[in-house]
Amino acid sequence: MKQPQPRTYRSLVSDKNLASFRVVVRETDLLVRADKPLETETKDLILKHRIPLERYLEQHPEFVHAMVPWPRDKLAPPIVKTMIAAAKNAGVGPMAAVAGAIAEYVGRDLLAHSKDVIVENGGDVFIRTCFPLVAGIFAGKSPLSSKIGVRIDSPGRPVAVCTSSGTLGHSLSLGRADAAVVISDSTALADAAATAIGNKVSGKDDIEPAIAFGEKIKGVMGIVVIVDSRMGLWGDVELTQISEGG
Repeated sequence: MKQPQPRTYRSLVSDKNLASFRVVVRETDLLVRADKPLETETKDLILKHRIPLERYLEQHPEFVHAMVPWPRDKLAPPIVKTMIAAAKNAGVGPMAAVAGAIAEYVGRDLLAHSKDVIVENGGDVFIRTCFPLVAGIFAGKSPLSSKIGVRIDSPGRPVAVCTSSGTLGHSLSLGRADAAVVISDSTALADAAATAIGNKVSGKDDIEPAIAFGEKIKGVMGIVVIVDSRMGLWGDVELTQISEGG
C-alpha cells in the first residue's frame, strides 16, 4: 500500500496558533489543528469510523467503484449513510464523499476534547472555531493558486470547505478544473458537490454552467471554480487575498 505523500498546501489554513499535528492511519492522512495535541484521540477516532466503513466495503465491493448514487441502506453504518445521502444529493458515486465524511466525523468527535477544531483530509476541511480564519485555495499551476482564500467566520457552527481538482491529486475527477471549491455546513456534502461541479468543467467556458449546476445542489452555500487564470464564484463566499508570507 502506498504511503501518503506530503501535502504542501496544508499551511494554507490559518489557525491562530492552535496546536497542529498529522495523524495517518492506512489511507487516511489528516492534518488536525486543535487547542492542544490530540494525536492519540484522533487516531482512535479514525479507527472508530474507518473500521465500520472498511467492513461495509468488504461486504459491498462494488460500492468503491460506483459512479452513480448508491441505493439507501438502512443497515449501513452512520458514516456510510452520510456518504450515500451526500452523493445522492450531488448526483455522484458514494466514494466522492469519503474524505469529507471522515474529516467531518472525526472533527465532530474531537469537539469533545477541544473547543476549536480544524480537520483537513486531502483538501477537504472541517472547521469549527470561535474565531474567523482563512482557508487558502490551492489550484495547482493556476496563477491564482495560493494567492486567494475563503474567509470563514461562523463562530460555534461547523463549516466545510472542500476542493476537487482535475489537474492535481489522486482523487478521481472527470473534469479539468484547477479547483472546484464548495462551502457547506456538511463536509461530506461539500466533498461530493465539489466532485460533481468539477466533473462539469473541461475548460474556461464551463465555469459558468458548472456553477449554475452546483447552485441547485441542496446544502451548497458557496462555490468557487478556477480554471487557469479565470475564476467564477457564487453564494456565501468572501474571498481574501493571501500575502506572500502566508
